[in-house]
Amino acid sequence: MSEQESTPTEPAVEPAGPETADVDGATGATQVASHDPAVPEAYLAFMRTGWDDRQREVAPHPAAEQMAQRRRALADAFPGERLVLPGGGYRVRSNDTDYRFRVDTAHTYYCGNQTSDATLVIEDGEAVLYARPRATRETDEFFRDRQYGELWAGRRPSLGELQASLGIEVRHADELEAALRASGKTRVHREVAAGVDALVTGDEGRDTELARVASEQRLVKDDWEVAQLQEACDVTALGFTDCVREWAGVLEHGERWLEGTFFRRARTMGNDLGYDSIVAGGSHATTLHWIENSGPITPGELVLLDMGVEGNHLYTADVTRTLPVNGTFTPLQRELYDVVLHAQQAGIDALRPGVPFLAAHDAATVVLAHALADLGLLPCSAEEALDPDSKVYARWTLHGVSHMLGLDVHDCGRAAPEAYREGTLAEGMVLTVEPGLYFQADDLLVPEELRGIGIRIEDDILVTAEGTRNLSASLPRAADEVEAWMAEHGATRR
Repeated sequence: MSEQESTPTEPAVEPAGPETADVDGATGATQVASHDPAVPEAYLAFMRTGWDDRQREVAPHPAAEQMAQRRRALADAFPGERLVLPGGGYRVRSNDTDYRFRVDTAHTYYCGNQTSDATLVIEDGEAVLYARPRATRETDEFFRDRQYGELWAGRRPSLGELQASLGIEVRHADELEAALRASGKTRVHREVAAGVDALVTGDEGRDTELARVASEQRLVKDDWEVAQLQEACDVTALGFTDCVREWAGVLEHGERWLEGTFFRRARTMGNDLGYDSIVAGGSHATTLHWIENSGPITPGELVLLDMGVEGNHLYTADVTRTLPVNGTFTPLQRELYDVVLHAQQAGIDALRPGVPFLAAHDAATVVLAHALADLGLLPCSAEEALDPDSKVYARWTLHGVSHMLGLDVHDCGRAAPEAYREGTLAEGMVLTVEPGLYFQADDLLVPEELRGIGIRIEDDILVTAEGTRNLSASLPRAADEVEAWMAEHGATRR
């Protein structure tokens, strides 16, 4: 998936409606809606009694030790300073309904928390998580609050449960403001939680440096992270296979059926999608981020599927396959597909520790440029097109071949250029290799039979001491293997 990045911010909190009868002193007005019925005092009094309010036994986070090491490394980068990493809050989808919450990547990387409205503070080598816990039964939040109430939105962990799970000191979120008002040099990972941003006067240089270091420390994955990415890739492969097994529904209902089928697997065996699925039948495949997914799947055409499962610890896969709708490629489709496959393999073969990050891109584009020259499409030789002052070949390739992968589909996005795009690869880095060819439906510079064809092949590659390991290798790539896989699962159209 080509790079783009967004960061959630906290929405403004709506005041409680006119029928609110209580205010929770710890967390503010209870969030009710204008259409909620009035609440009599007798009902309120009855609801406050007779509950078993015990804490639960919780398992330690499987990477608690690694996260402590990460916090120490971050603190060592900024000695004597206070580092503030919010997790973010809910984002409004429409009126009074929110998107499902997904915690900020930097926050969870350093502490493992996935609850909303929490902030990690690292100071003097010590870390404290300021969190919003579940409401006790002495308040009305647990049965009245639509956003945080247990009977509305599910049970939030207590402070003690979070502390036991994450292996970090946890305090109530109400104590955060006083902690941030204390004297001391402070850096904030900004544009995650507007309320936290407002508590500390910004220093763009200092704050940008914190974001940079937090991104760069994620460039190399440890063994636990690699295992999480492998699991995400394995579940993603199952999701692709689900789609092929349901080909009759795909042909009847189109792109939406593929999107929904893959999403079911992502939610069954993971946390969510790592990004909006790209399900692009026919000419939609020439739109790089086609996420409308509303078109038909037409026999005789190709369909491009760019999809990834986000695991329960939020590491995501990012895999693309281009499939023949009939189950077999036409001669022209196979010729173009083999060009992209050859380019991808050249990119993978170029990767190893110590080579430039752009090695895969450079190797793949050489193959693509020469193929475009062989097709008679370039206005010059392939060598001239590959010149940095030309790049006319990119009319039909459009995007970079690689990006880092991890907790974000476009991971480490705030790393400095010299550490990422202009840097060199190291053992433990995970990146995509995803060349493509895209012939727009209205491109008069290509023969008519090529117009509307888009092909991309993408895999997730771990850099090892010996070279590479393809984490998504369980999905077939070669044309013959793709056809056999589709036939095995009932997708061949006779």
